[in-house]
Amino acid sequence: MNGLAKAAYTPLGFGVSVLGGLAANLVFGQVWRRISNEETAPNATDEDYSTREVLLAAALQGAIFGLVKTAIDRAGMRGYQRLIGDRPRRG
Repeated sequence: MNGLAKAAYTPLGFGVSVLGGLAANLVFGQVWRRISNEETAPNATDEDYSTREVLLAAALQGAIFGLVKTAIDRAGMRGYQRLIGDRPRRG
């Protein structure tokens, strides 16, 4: 059962990772709206913004995405570890 439980982490980990990405995008959207008073962040090809604004938005998005997604992935791994009593198998 322990091997089967460890193998079950692969789809569970994938699901947690997807949820982490979705949550990260939602968090970034909220932060962006509050600091810029705009609905969406500028795209790389958006001519209405300076290069500096586009790069700062991308850096902020990357930082928030990395932090939120990693926190959720880590929490998923810890929850699995508590439930099963062992670390999930990699790969």
